[in-house]
Amino acid sequence: MARKPNFDFERQERDKAKAAKKAAKAEAKAAAKEQAAAAPAKTPESRD
Repeated sequence: MARKPNFDFERQERDKAKAAKKAAKAEAKAAAKEQAAAAPAKTPESRD
């Protein structure tokens, strides 16, 4: 016998997973931005 669907709960779980993924992506982006700011900027060498 199939289980009775609980649409509200399933939607909440999907939303939680989506929010966690979005937060992880934002954290990774912030860390990359911080690391890029800490590293010296590379300038192209002049070819004189």
